[in-house]
Amino acid sequence: MKLINISFIRSFFWVGFFILILLSWYYLYSMSKMMGLDWFGQSTKSMSMGSKAMSMGSNVSFKTLFPMWSIMMIAMMFPAMVPTLKGYQDLIKSANGSWLGWLGVLLGYLIIWVLFSLIISIAQSSLTEVNILTDLGVFQSKWMISFVLIAVGIFQFTVFKDYCHGVCHSPMAYFLSKWRKGFFGGLRMGLGLGAFCVGCCWGFMLLGFTVGYMNFVWMGLITLVVVIEKLPQVGVLVKKPLGGILILLGISLAIINFN
Repeated sequence: MKLINISFIRSFFWVGFFILILLSWYYLYSMSKMMGLDWFGQSTKSMSMGSKAMSMGSNVSFKTLFPMWSIMMIAMMFPAMVPTLKGYQDLIKSANGSWLGWLGVLLGYLIIWVLFSLIISIAQSSLTEVNILTDLGVFQSKWMISFVLIAVGIFQFTVFKDYCHGVCHSPMAYFLSKWRKGFFGGLRMGLGLGAFCVGCCWGFMLLGFTVGYMNFVWMGLITLVVVIEKLPQVGVLVKKPLGGILILLGISLAIINFN
């Protein structure tokens, strides 16, 4: 009976986790349709100019951006959380963990990304008000887009990126060195892991302002990149080549702008 209960709890938590991810993507898709955007985050031609202004103008306020960014972080970052949660699950028996601790890790991770969403939402709404960003969340200046691409690319080569990526890439080592039992122990570890994850991936989120924050192609690519960077045998191999690609894109765009 005890084994059946444990199996049920494990299934319940994992199914709920993946349902939350799917619902987040569905919410973003629904919001994109309501805003009259295509898969690239651009306004559809069928909308009138007045309806475009009304649709987009009503979706760049902080009260709209904050929940949107928060749900976007669930959709994009939770898939990369699978190895971490699986690692904690493996320690439930051997290190006296619990499924409440598992939930605590997830909640702590979510809290950090919600705080990041708070910051980026304030930044986006403020930059939109002063016309640095368009209503679609893209930098008005092509030079600024080039600068961001190059800056994020350079960040991929920094010691800070290496350090944060090392923790995200090896969550088991983090658990073993920072182990805390129970829900609040899991919450504490989740907050720490979330902070390292933000330190590792903040630049990818900033790239949203080069293509539009509701660009589904960007969302999908960044989700894939974050997941790949966390794969044990692959993550360290793609980090710097990706940085090189971003730098080349930024330089190429700058040359095009100059000409």
